[in-house]
Amino acid sequence: MMKHHLLQGLMAFLLLSWLCGCHYPQPDLSDETLSSRSRDSLACLASRHYTFDTNLLLVDDSLQLACLPVKDCYVMLYRGDRVVVAEVAVQPADSIDSLWVKVAKDEQVQGWISESCMKQAFVPTDSISQAIYFFSRTHAVYFIAICALFVVVWLYRALSKRQLMLVYFNDIDSFYPLLLCLLMAVSATLYASMQLFVPETWEHFYYNPTLSPLHVPPILSLFLSALWLFVVVLLAAIDESFRQLSPSAACCYLLGLAACCICCYLFFIITTAWMVGYLCLLLMAWLCYRKARASWRASRYRCGKCGHRMARRGICPHCGTLNE
Repeated sequence: MMKHHLLQGLMAFLLLSWLCGCHYPQPDLSDETLSSRSRDSLACLASRHYTFDTNLLLVDDSLQLACLPVKDCYVMLYRGDRVVVAEVAVQPADSIDSLWVKVAKDEQVQGWISESCMKQAFVPTDSISQAIYFFSRTHAVYFIAICALFVVVWLYRALSKRQLMLVYFNDIDSFYPLLLCLLMAVSATLYASMQLFVPETWEHFYYNPTLSPLHVPPILSLFLSALWLFVVVLLAAIDESFRQLSPSAACCYLLGLAACCICCYLFFIITTAWMVGYLCLLLMAWLCYRKARASWRASRYRCGKCGHRMARRGICPHCGTLNE
């Protein structure tokens, strides 16, 4: 019984340590050389994830800014207007959102808005932040469109009595497509884990994006590394598909690969929220390992003439050349 409690305590300690390490480090505000505005800006960065002079882009059709302290005085902003964060203040009289942010388009057009409204109406001007916003708002439509297109092509090729190449089941002689699906599953699991356990880490990344996996919390570093590997493996999978298949068959195969990656993304996003995605990820990794091991054993040789893989020495099943 004591060993059981010790094991539970150790696991809880490791989980707590891992989650604590998934946060951005707090800035050092004890430096006496910092000006009061710089110290306030750093404190705002640590608590609110944005700073003074953060550039924002309005994505709503229009927005009304309050010209405080003057009552019933407002200025209007319209879609596409760019503003900067000028000041942050607490409004105790506001029972809904006591934190208000002053944004400025220029010297004449500036005013106050609640922080909750600001985060809904504005997007950081950084291209990575805008890509995250665009993907998070429209990914479902594009995913459904790609899956529907794959089903149409699959039905057409099935009616034409053509063989349909598909990842894992009727795959090409390469491990890259299966590895691509696994990387997508890993990325989706890490993303869902951040949203579930450390949402402030993702919010900080949203307002302060980077493509470098260095100098970021471990979970975010793993996520960015998985994305970089996904891009590299994607290029390798495309090259292998067109090298082994005809152009039309390669396009259909890559379309099916895209549909499989989309299904992996949606599946692991949902299952991770239910806390079973981690077991599913381990199962998928085990299946990929078995598939890769079987593929390596079945194709350890190559034909000296055509270059195709062979399970054993002898006559090549592709060109008929004898390999001794």
